[in-house]
Amino acid sequence: MRLLITGGAGYIGSVVAFRLLRAGHQVTVLDDLSTGHPDAVAQGAVLVRGRIQDAADAVLSDGPAYDGVLHFAARSLVAESVSHPERYWRDNVGGTLALLDAMRSAAVPRLVFSSTAATYGQPTEVPIPETAPPRPTNPYGASKLAVDMMISSESAAHGLGATSLRYFNVAGAVGRYGERHTVETHLMPIALQVAAGQREALPVYGDDWPTPDGTCIRDYIHVADLAEAHLLALAAVQPGEHHVYNLGNGAGFSVLEVVEAVRRVTGHPVPTAVAPRRAGDPAALVAGSARIRDGSPTPGGSNRCAGGSEVRPLSAPSRRRAKPVTRGQPQWSSGDRPSVLDGLRASAHPSSTVFARALIRTSMVFAPTLIRLDDGGGALLWAAAPVLRGSR
Repeated sequence: MRLLITGGAGYIGSVVAFRLLRAGHQVTVLDDLSTGHPDAVAQGAVLVRGRIQDAADAVLSDGPAYDGVLHFAARSLVAESVSHPERYWRDNVGGTLALLDAMRSAAVPRLVFSSTAATYGQPTEVPIPETAPPRPTNPYGASKLAVDMMISSESAAHGLGATSLRYFNVAGAVGRYGERHTVETHLMPIALQVAAGQREALPVYGDDWPTPDGTCIRDYIHVADLAEAHLLALAAVQPGEHHVYNLGNGAGFSVLEVVEAVRRVTGHPVPTAVAPRRAGDPAALVAGSARIRDGSPTPGGSNRCAGGSEVRPLSAPSRRRAKPVTRGQPQWSSGDRPSVLDGLRASAHPSSTVFARALIRTSMVFAPTLIRLDDGGGALLWAAAPVLRGSR
């Protein structure tokens, strides 16, 4: 297929572009490089530098028809969205409206949208199912919810086939494609920067949250598994239908649990410093992934998307299933670590595996040498050995 990736010079977009090219697709990247990097664009992709509002129409109408769009381009800093909400309405919502107009004009039939768990806000139940009422607590989440609703309307009115993937917390790297933000706000890269001597301490934004240890709880998914979900979603979309799937592992880890794991893996004390809470942060975000696990229909609910009552699972029949977790024993060899999606489909508890995968390739700073690490509960984690190499 010929595909357009908006934001393909960024973290997740670059990994997805790389995977799509390996799968034999033709890829064009549209990115204004405000936060992306030209050298992060996968080799073999065509890079067009520009804003969606200015360039999408020309890109999609140039040459052979495009078969689909994967839309990653967006502002994504919660704190910035609170202090400058206008940027989020202009770029996230206005940019997507311009993209949908361009897709309609060029008769592009498929869309996979990079949504977020921030649409749910402070959840009333954990894990959070897709049927949970969306109550975003910051303009970033509100802008993404507005786009989800916009896509539903587009599908119902004009026959667009679309999937929104609501990420929880993404971590890891694939080869040279990893996190490289000018303003880094993600926990794992910051923790590893402290361990690598690039920061003095890790800020903990509040230690009085209503959680067991007082710090925020988040659900982590490896970027390689996230990329795979995009390829499956692209193949599964149906005309006139828009479906939403959560992407996470279904288990949460607190800030202090992550820090403690990084300490054990690296042998570094990783000092922390308690800081004020960040505006718009919820206490806990953990994915309920029933839809992506088994594709069961979800009746009603204010978060349901337009078009069709059947929710199709994002599954690939040829993929192997993960073995059930047996506490206290290693679950997989270093060459046989299953993905998040395997764990979800097998109904095995994937938390240890997923967390380990995130640590294995969380930062370009650490070489992917593997060691075993007891997580305190008897289960073994695969984690990155503390072999420092040049930071990128």
